[in-house]
Amino acid sequence: MLKKNQLVEFEITGITTEGNGVGRYEGMAVFVPFTAVGDFVSVKIVKVLKSYSYGIINEIITPSPDRTESDCPVSQKCGGCMFRHITYDAELRIKSGFVTDSFRRIGGFELDYEEIAGCEHIDHYRNKAQYPVAPGPDGKAVCGFYSRRSHRIVPFTECRLQPVVFRKIVDFVIEHINKNCISAYDETTGKGLVRHIYIRQGFHSGKIMLCIVVSNKKAIPLIQTMLSESLLTEKFPEIVSVVVNINPENTNVILGKKCVTVYGEDNITDVMCENKISLSPFSFYQVNTPQAELLYSIAADYAELTGNEEILDLYCGAGTIGLSMHDKVKTLTGVEVIEQAVENARTNAAANNIKNAEFICGDAGHIADKLLKDGKRPDVVIVDPPRKGCDNLTLDSIVRMKPERIVMISCNPATAARDCKILCSEENGYEIKRIRGVDLFPRTGHVETVVCLSREKAMLVKKETKMIYDEKSGYKSWSNLKKQMHDLLCDSLKDKISYFYTSYHEVHNAYGRATINYSKKEIVAFSWVEMYKQEQEVSQLYSQGKKVSYGEIMKKWMPECKLCDADFINSLTIYLKTDIAASLNSDNYLLRVFAYMDRRVGKRTLVKIKDDVEKLPDWVKQFYQIRCEADGIVFPPK
Repeated sequence: MLKKNQLVEFEITGITTEGNGVGRYEGMAVFVPFTAVGDFVSVKIVKVLKSYSYGIINEIITPSPDRTESDCPVSQKCGGCMFRHITYDAELRIKSGFVTDSFRRIGGFELDYEEIAGCEHIDHYRNKAQYPVAPGPDGKAVCGFYSRRSHRIVPFTECRLQPVVFRKIVDFVIEHINKNCISAYDETTGKGLVRHIYIRQGFHSGKIMLCIVVSNKKAIPLIQTMLSESLLTEKFPEIVSVVVNINPENTNVILGKKCVTVYGEDNITDVMCENKISLSPFSFYQVNTPQAELLYSIAADYAELTGNEEILDLYCGAGTIGLSMHDKVKTLTGVEVIEQAVENARTNAAANNIKNAEFICGDAGHIADKLLKDGKRPDVVIVDPPRKGCDNLTLDSIVRMKPERIVMISCNPATAARDCKILCSEENGYEIKRIRGVDLFPRTGHVETVVCLSREKAMLVKKETKMIYDEKSGYKSWSNLKKQMHDLLCDSLKDKISYFYTSYHEVHNAYGRATINYSKKEIVAFSWVEMYKQEQEVSQLYSQGKKVSYGEIMKKWMPECKLCDADFINSLTIYLKTDIAASLNSDNYLLRVFAYMDRRVGKRTLVKIKDDVEKLPDWVKQFYQIRCEADGIVFPPK
């Protein structure tokens, strides 16, 4: 058993979505930040939990071929970059793995993945930066970036992800905030004025908006005085808009609801996919403009547009995705919940003389449902949801609209896999036709995923699911069998069935278990089982020539198992709930009950239980009686 402060040596074999390297020591997973796959390291253990541990590098004994020197002095302190210690080629392999692992593990998909689209420029690519401001040790305002997993500011503004001019502007602003004795906001006390400095630049236009977030409108005249005395806009003529945003709330949300323009224009403009785009502080706009244009071109290619399609663009933001395709479609309808972004989208359409687009303000799910009730039947639906993914109402409305294709652009492969699993259920009838990762955020842990789902392909591959119907047709009376099984499950088993899903995770070697109320078609409870210790014990017993039952060992060991990795628990939860939700109301569900009960009994064929019939529990005998009658087999076997 590992102990805190112990030094151990092992090879790093994987990378988590949080950027930590993973290795194993005496069977236990150890997570080590700032390592690379292939590193052989000496590690100091800093935290020991029941099934895994955390460590820090003591020494890199043999460096990985992927390793490189970090080009940022604060990369191990700041929470922005995750992969500055490895080559970009290695980073792309890891991000591609994030996508494939999520769709295999959460969605259950085995797919042909197109090569991840890397980024030509991996430095200075961001068109937006938000710098938190806080009082320093001497009370003066300092700014920089949050340290990883904290709100402690690393006072450093020379970020390699931001344009060089951003650093010059923010340093100048902080200098004059302090000269004018404008106080910095203190999160712990709620006192002070300046909370954030927010800079946005049009990549193609070069125009810059400076937004200063304050806690009280009393700061506005102080900011105006600072602007006039500092000659900020003369020193930086690229700044065409200065906006003060007022956020009085005790919250982690950066922007408040109200903005006051104190210099120049309310919005700035840029060009995206040859369209002029108007941007406010609230507008959603991809931070890497050239790579976003590549992303949108991939999405348009996936949509297979001929000029005759009606498309629905959900979570449309400032309308950039849909407007990039306006000349390839018959009509475009965009839906976005943020009112300011919808106004920007309408302005963008008008500025580009686009006549075939309309934009609606409202929740994506509710508006999609309303459009469906109004008879809207788009040919293609585009969805670009937030990290949490699409809600059930949105997915349900999309399915009932029956578009020929759905193009999903997602910043979270895990929720994309979950949503695609729902869309690709037998009831919903879609199939993933194409999928590709796109790196919009080099050196960070984020990756975009573009997916094309098609009803046409779903019909072509429906033969692959014909086995379910073949199995049903093999029974003499499926309806009678369903009734008998329903009675058995509701009466003999006291309304509960326990499922064991192979939602496998290679680091934790874990599976999810759910207990389901059959008659109500709902989850009663679910839990997790880590299998490594069990499998290790089974192997040892087999090597000694002893007979062993996985079930017996699991019963002994499972109550001790507690998995604490939040991302892993969430992904398994999503997988399990999605899988059950997609199948509970189908005939497949009952057939899966059959398969499960066969596994639970532990006997695959009736012949094998011939000599043990009397030893079986009553519910098992009843199950086999029903099963054999349906199959035309005599039970008990002769």
